[in-house]
Amino acid sequence: MSAVTEPTAELVDTFRELYGHEPAGVWAAPGRVNLIGEYTDFNEGFVMPLALPHTAVAAVARRDDGVLRLHSADIDGPVVELAVDSLTPLSDGGWAAYPAGVVWALRDAGHPVGGADLHLASTVPTGAGLSSSAALEVVTALALNDLYELGLSRRELALLAQRAENAFVGVPCGVMDQMASAACTPGHVLHLDCRDLSVRQVPFDLTADGLTLLVVDTRVKHALGDGAYAERRAGCEAGARALGVSHLRDVPYAELPSALERLSDEKVRRYVRHVVSDDHRVERVIALLDAGDVRGIGPVLTEGHASLRDDLRISCPELDLVVETVCAAGALGARMTGGGFGGSAIVLAEAADAESLTKAVQEAFAAAGYAAPRVFPAVASAGARRV
Repeated sequence: MSAVTEPTAELVDTFRELYGHEPAGVWAAPGRVNLIGEYTDFNEGFVMPLALPHTAVAAVARRDDGVLRLHSADIDGPVVELAVDSLTPLSDGGWAAYPAGVVWALRDAGHPVGGADLHLASTVPTGAGLSSSAALEVVTALALNDLYELGLSRRELALLAQRAENAFVGVPCGVMDQMASAACTPGHVLHLDCRDLSVRQVPFDLTADGLTLLVVDTRVKHALGDGAYAERRAGCEAGARALGVSHLRDVPYAELPSALERLSDEKVRRYVRHVVSDDHRVERVIALLDAGDVRGIGPVLTEGHASLRDDLRISCPELDLVVETVCAAGALGARMTGGGFGGSAIVLAEAADAESLTKAVQEAFAAAGYAAPRVFPAVASAGARRV
């Protein structure tokens, strides 16, 4: 993939054509890949995302007449016009539900948002497990925070964006995606404690170590609103109740075998095993990075994929083929990333091997009769900002 740029001038020109006036500014918020820690966020566990250079970008102007106007450069259709005091959760508004949900969440929390004109464009691949929806939410939240001088912190913006997706759109996601988009910094991976939302920026400069992290977008679209994500969340909550803890975060890894013996439901047992072991994998990756052993995290990634495939059962043949192919071809490690059922895998590799690994995946997909994947490097980039 070529370098990702933010189409600021084009965005402003189109805004002017659509709405007949100038935007007050342009904001950007990135998608993310998660290095390790999957389905752990809503269990109040640990995650390690990094921001991508791919962003949702919004030209925005404030309105005080109760009107919200939304337009996307990426989706054919007219300007969507809504009354802010009539915004209704779960009303199936398509792409517009994400920014509209943020306005609803801000107003529902008591913030005086009286309307806005927004024109949005995004380079975050949709349906690829790279948090295109969180990028839309966070860029909207940051712009309105600035324009209405709300004074909200990045943590508060992330929580409001999560509420928009949970309560307005209807996807019961954890807070990782929104926190990654709001709070990541260049050259770092974000170690996020999803219980108290404390963060640590962990240096992650792969280039200095002669390494690369490739994203392989399988182009298999996933839809987390179809019930599979919610079913696994419910199973994790059932496991926590059965074990007498508020969240699976509270099950020590050393006590996992005895905890599993207390669970009678085989599906719940699998879900619990994945979450507790993946929290432990985050701890192992942190220790390896702190020790300067970046290559050592490769096998932990591959181990995480096996858990997602076998215990959580959210992988798919295309994702499994990526991991099997690159590991056989010399990658240091690989796993699916994101919500699953399609989407993307990440591959940790020597930078010198990136081209041969990409070719191996392309050939494997062609041999299997799959559509050609999209492969690009994940460079730890900046979180949400005014452009």
